[in-house]
Amino acid sequence: MENVQTQQAADSHADEDQHPIGIYLKVWILLFVLSTMSYMVDYFDFQGMLRWSLIIIFMFLKAGFIIAVFMHVMWERMALITAILGPPLLLLFLIGFMISEGFWVFNTRVEYMGRPAAAERIHVADVHVEEHGEEAMEEEH
Repeated sequence: MENVQTQQAADSHADEDQHPIGIYLKVWILLFVLSTMSYMVDYFDFQGMLRWSLIIIFMFLKAGFIIAVFMHVMWERMALITAILGPPLLLLFLIGFMISEGFWVFNTRVEYMGRPAAAERIHVADVHVEEHGEEAMEEEH
């Protein structure tokens, strides 16, 4: 009698350890949608900070879902989650801090010494024309 109860308890515990397949399918579909949205950034030809912000946001969302669900971090203890995710988040904060400091230093130099010629923005089409010369321009027209 005792063995039957122990076996039933073990069976019910084994059922609780497995995650429903629906979660994996939903996350897989969500990853597909996020990837599609990431490709749409290029399709609609977004440029500048909007383009890179969207690409990075989609990248972090996809990486977060993959880590949380497929690497089973979502079901781990908080201490392990903190140990795994803490250092990368701290590094991202420090990188953002360094970027903002770099912009501040650059803007301070521009304010006191003027804008260097190498800092002027150019368009991709200008580089294409310079590399391929006038033959490329004639072929396009």
